[in-house]
Amino acid sequence: MNTLFLDAAWSKPTERPPVWMMRQAGRFMPEYWEIKNKYSFLEMCKTPEIAADVTMLPVDLLGIDAAILFCDILVTAEAMGGDLSFTQGVGPRFANPVRNLKDVENLNVDCLDKLEYVADAIKVIQQRLNGNIPLIGFAGAPFTVMSYLVEGASSKDFKTTKLLMHNHPEVAHKLLAKIAKVTADYLNLQIAAGVNAIQIFDSWALSLSWNDYEEFSHRYIKEIIVNLNRKDIPVISFCKGSSVFAPMMATAQPDVISVDWNADLLNIKNSLPAGIAVQGNLDPHILYADKPVIKKTILQLFERMRGENGFIFNLGHGIMPDIPFDHVKYAIEVIKEFRY
Repeated sequence: MNTLFLDAAWSKPTERPPVWMMRQAGRFMPEYWEIKNKYSFLEMCKTPEIAADVTMLPVDLLGIDAAILFCDILVTAEAMGGDLSFTQGVGPRFANPVRNLKDVENLNVDCLDKLEYVADAIKVIQQRLNGNIPLIGFAGAPFTVMSYLVEGASSKDFKTTKLLMHNHPEVAHKLLAKIAKVTADYLNLQIAAGVNAIQIFDSWALSLSWNDYEEFSHRYIKEIIVNLNRKDIPVISFCKGSSVFAPMMATAQPDVISVDWNADLLNIKNSLPAGIAVQGNLDPHILYADKPVIKKTILQLFERMRGENGFIFNLGHGIMPDIPFDHVKYAIEVIKEFRY
């Protein structure tokens, strides 16, 4: 196996930074649309062979150092009883948003059987990878999943979620505790099925104040990590807002903290306890720029991190759908040519 990614995750020396990118199997790829035009998004997630086909696209077309399972962070909420749908140009929707204690009590935590298709997909993907590179599994963090359940869709201001947190904190905590339990079980299902690493996505943490992040997000991520069967499985913690919350994130004891593009990566790494690696943190908008700009910006980051063990190259967030495919491919070529 190409162990560059795992070595960096364990803070071992590597000859160059390993590379994978959030949303690396996605809408910027013509080949993704060839599949997407035949199936609904949830059909793609729930059909192991199709999920494997999509997972393998960046492996075959980009030559990345780690694959990430093709799925969605909201499948846990659906398994718990959320009526989930995806609409082109609109995104995810829950037809039965969770707004009160009765709604929370109606959610089921004994729902792992409804996520068995994910374990099946992992087994198919690992057969296809044939031990060449590691496979990353993932789940949504409880606060982010809660925000979709409460809002019923994406939100710009999370007003309904924050009103629940502030006016009825006991209801919010009951909901978060249920999501955390399902998430830990779900990640352990992925580990048992054969993933080589785990990432927890808190996509909307940046909407929270420091105190609210600690109370309504961090404590549940910590609980999940404590309950993982993480022997030999590095755990990556990602949130939009990691440039602010990284010191607190570290106390949950992940192996890697994935950093958004608002911070100097070396400064973040130096602020963390020894042995915690960092992942990131290129602004994804750089990939729209001309190729010389892409190269210069990547090499600047690499020079800044020269001599540091425990550095995985990634974006500060996911690849946008209209970024040119050949710019992404070029960025990966630049990374793979680099040597410390």
